[in-house]
Amino acid sequence: MGLPADGHVHSEWSWDAAHGSMEETCARAVDLGLPAVAFTEHADWTPWWVRPGELSDHLQQFVAADSTVVAPAIDLDGYRECLRRCRDQFPGLRIISGVELGEPHRHPGIVAALLKAGEFDRVLGSVHCLPLGDRFAEPPNLYRAQPAAEVIRDYLAEIGRLVTGSDAFAVLAHLDYPLRYWPTQAGPFDPYAFEDEFRQALRAIAGTGRVLEVNTAGPLHPEILRWWREEGGEAVTFGSDAHEPAELGRRFAEAAALVEAHGFRPGRHPYDPWPVNSFH
Repeated sequence: MGLPADGHVHSEWSWDAAHGSMEETCARAVDLGLPAVAFTEHADWTPWWVRPGELSDHLQQFVAADSTVVAPAIDLDGYRECLRRCRDQFPGLRIISGVELGEPHRHPGIVAALLKAGEFDRVLGSVHCLPLGDRFAEPPNLYRAQPAAEVIRDYLAEIGRLVTGSDAFAVLAHLDYPLRYWPTQAGPFDPYAFEDEFRQALRAIAGTGRVLEVNTAGPLHPEILRWWREEGGEAVTFGSDAHEPAELGRRFAEAAALVEAHGFRPGRHPYDPWPVNSFH
């Protein structure tokens, strides 16, 4: 069995992908033998606070005078034209249009307008930042201001609010996003210390019939997959969260083995989510 489809990829049409390239990513997908790639470009509307000098030169252009990051809108026309060219250039690769909605439960009106205009095939929902006082911040700065355990619990509670507050997306992206930045001074991360919170979030996702993404940009915790099944989760997708071609499909062999060990199997088509029960 080959590698699964990569359902979470960014190209030059994502505002934070300084080294993104849809064409080069497609070429790499062919080299890796991936059956499909979904270009789920960022759509973010929540301004979040950053410290001076924290961001790269590329991202600094999006920092406003009040030290908040204000992401630009997707260039839908440019994105669609690039998709068309790549589909012509790589006819053997399934190239899926998509978007990653950041905190869509906080921006329902603009989300609805974007989805109507974009007509995307794959829609991810995600949380990147949380309230911190009277502003928002991403995990690195949340950890500096709050106990690490509090950040995790707040994040998982926000996932519940995302799921119940928005029906705009079909796949929940990177449930474990804050774990990428888990502070070393907090000691090794123990998922069992947050089992109840994880289960509550997973139960909310499963209860709305949505799909859980196995995101390979951070650590893979098998406990989360087991809890996903036990809470009624029926399917998963795989996402590298690549922001440059070299990151495409990273750790997919490991992730696929982990997913199979928990009873999920490839779907009817190579680009489908992996359900609990195999069609084969």
